[in-house]
Amino acid sequence: MDFPKRKNLRLMHFDYSSDGYYFITLCTVNRQKTLCDIVGDDAHIIPTEYGKTVEKYIKTIRGIDKYVIMPNHIHLIIKNEKATTTSPAHAEGIGQKIKSFKILVTKNIGKPIFQRLYYDHIIRNEDDYLRVWEYIDTNPQKWAEDKYHTD
Repeated sequence: MDFPKRKNLRLMHFDYSSDGYYFITLCTVNRQKTLCDIVGDDAHIIPTEYGKTVEKYIKTIRGIDKYVIMPNHIHLIIKNEKATTTSPAHAEGIGQKIKSFKILVTKNIGKPIFQRLYYDHIIRNEDDYLRVWEYIDTNPQKWAEDKYHTD
């Protein structure tokens, strides 16, 4: 039986362990709203138990710079730094950081809550960084128009 081939979402020939900033989006399985509710005109985020667990482990990601937890996805900016001779633990790439994060969340919750794949964007310069920062910062206020919004 031939199975459909998954599309490779990573940039070909790019070293994802290289120094830089990365914008990551992880969606929940079937985009179920299991992480939080967004209420009120001020877009107040009320985390679920799953959301509290996700936030706990987001804070353990080495290089986490900015994040937001939405009802059915999360956005992250991660600063990656290559290993030095005094700090070989920094050698892990973005893929390994996301994999470790998802494993911790899955073990704590008891089941996988994130889709297998994730979206990444290599932040190329300061303007790009500021655009992504603003997007993450204002995402809760724009939840109703968010491309990941489901009813």
